[in-house]
Amino acid sequence: METTGARLFTPLTLREIVFRNRIAVSPMCQYSSEDGFASDWHLVHLGCRAVGGAGAVITEANAVEARGRISPADLGIWKDEHIPALARLAAFIRQRGAVPGTQLAHAGRKASVRSPWEGGEAIPESAGGWPTVAPSARPFRPADPTPAELSQAEIRTVVEAFRTAAGRALAAGFELVEIHAAHGYLIHQFLSPLSNFRTDEYGGALENRMRFALEVTAAVRSAWPARLPLFVRISATDWVEGGWNIDNSVELARRLSYLGVDLIDCSSGGAALAARIPLAPGYQVPFAERIRRETGIRTGAVGLITKPEQADEIVASGKADLVLLAREFLRDPYFPLHAAKALGAEEKAPVQYGRAFQ
Repeated sequence: METTGARLFTPLTLREIVFRNRIAVSPMCQYSSEDGFASDWHLVHLGCRAVGGAGAVITEANAVEARGRISPADLGIWKDEHIPALARLAAFIRQRGAVPGTQLAHAGRKASVRSPWEGGEAIPESAGGWPTVAPSARPFRPADPTPAELSQAEIRTVVEAFRTAAGRALAAGFELVEIHAAHGYLIHQFLSPLSNFRTDEYGGALENRMRFALEVTAAVRSAWPARLPLFVRISATDWVEGGWNIDNSVELARRLSYLGVDLIDCSSGGAALAARIPLAPGYQVPFAERIRRETGIRTGAVGLITKPEQADEIVASGKADLVLLAREFLRDPYFPLHAAKALGAEEKAPVQYGRAFQ
């Protein structure tokens, strides 16, 4: 494949923040926290990818409530005590030239489960689990405990938790916040008719199912300075007939743009066990391309992006403004440095590593 002028390595400016290139580290749960606190593992995991040349490094899903953690070992931002350890991460990432970001999240009915290498099953309260919440009292898996349906007063409490979490992210020195509205977690649970069976103003018609996502976004934007960018990660489709779909996502992206969101991070799936996802290189890129084309908002592409030429083509052809890599960054923390060499772009390694990248 011919290169396209290494557009992957052109800077991207969002509000007052300049990303040195179009490559971001996608949020990846590490299941390595105690009581939500960032650890040395997070510093090394995220820090070495900043050293490796990423334009932005985004932490894993950072729970805005303790009950919003996916597992007991998830990162948290629900109390002020979490700020110093997060500030250490943000400072090192920024020192190495990458934009430090964090993803604000609430797992809803998919909370209180074991880590993947422990099987991922729901944890009973007798074994340290906790009651979960959701838009409707329907479990994700038949064997899971039934979540409690959130009242409207409780919904307002969760919205406020997102707002205060954004304030903590600012205090920690992050320069980018992403709201997690994908993968079957709480905001996505409200969006999808596969998990939202409410009959009040938060359920039923698309307008109502979008309400929680829009309220959370407005709250976060109110606490997040106008000079700093705001992303939202969505599942562009549930991959199930009758579920959330790309047409809905286009409309949601349009509404989010009006609220001051700067980029839609386009993933998919997570709401239904019955989903049949056609995995292939770049299989989610068309979602980013369509949302960008039809709404004018910037987009990020994610999912089986593994080659420098592939990533460069996505940006150069206008399909997305940013590529977010996860598994490829686990395999190669220095992907941007290797990609720059492959594409003939100038991207300097840290002086400490110079002899290896000459």
